[in-house]
Amino acid sequence: MGEVIAAASAADSTAWLRSSGLEIVLLILGAMLFSRFATFVRDRVTSKIDAGFRSSDALVRTEAAKHRHALAQVLTWVVLTIVYVLVGMEVLQRLGFQVTGLVAPAAVLGAALGFGAQRIVQDILAGFFLITERQYGFGDVVRIAVAGSAEMAEGTVEDVTLRITTLRNADGEVITVPNGQIVKVTNLSKDWARAAIDVPVAASADITRVNEILHKVGAEAFRDRRLEPLLLDEPTVMGVDDLTMEQMNIRMVARTLPGKQFEVGRELRVRVAAALRREGISETT
Repeated sequence: MGEVIAAASAADSTAWLRSSGLEIVLLILGAMLFSRFATFVRDRVTSKIDAGFRSSDALVRTEAAKHRHALAQVLTWVVLTIVYVLVGMEVLQRLGFQVTGLVAPAAVLGAALGFGAQRIVQDILAGFFLITERQYGFGDVVRIAVAGSAEMAEGTVEDVTLRITTLRNADGEVITVPNGQIVKVTNLSKDWARAAIDVPVAASADITRVNEILHKVGAEAFRDRRLEPLLLDEPTVMGVDDLTMEQMNIRMVARTLPGKQFEVGRELRVRVAAALRREGISETT
């Protein structure tokens, strides 16, 4: 009798493995393959965007290219999340769980977890508006004020999903910011940027002569073959920005391509220091 029961049990197990068990394996394998395919398509799309940027004459990414890059990442994340949820439900059904019977417990569990999931929902909603409003995209240099943190998160956007934004700062550190915790975003590379150079000189210096030197430096920089493509117009001298008994601060500004303000600023500072030194005018500290 025991042998008959064991044989029947083995037959039932074999039949289950050939039907539901095989379907579960195929569902999981299908989800994994689809995940790899979706990731492959996303990488191809983003690589094509990057290749188009590198092969063009543009020095910076266009706003449309940055938005498409971020959108490709977000869409892939959303599609994969939906697929995983659907596959999970199908697997539960084939394991004998009645998904329809889980509606009432799920409602109770959802109400219990609702309070704890508020932040996740907030992150996703904030991420949705970040993407649709094109506040920033892949490759943008941004400065983010995070709720509850005194320090600003600053760096280059490396990844954007509906829940988080990933930055890499100048030190190579990766910063992950939940979208729902973003209070303010300063985009340093949207459309155009500005390099501001403050030149401190002694209060006794000839202001007219210093202004002439700075105007000459700006004109020479705008004619320079290496800097001219980065500048939108000739750098201008704004005049005295600050004045004390010992020194005065003269500000020089330059409109640059987005993300190029740091490179232009460094180069202009070197040129200004060299020009003032040649004229015997020393910068104060």
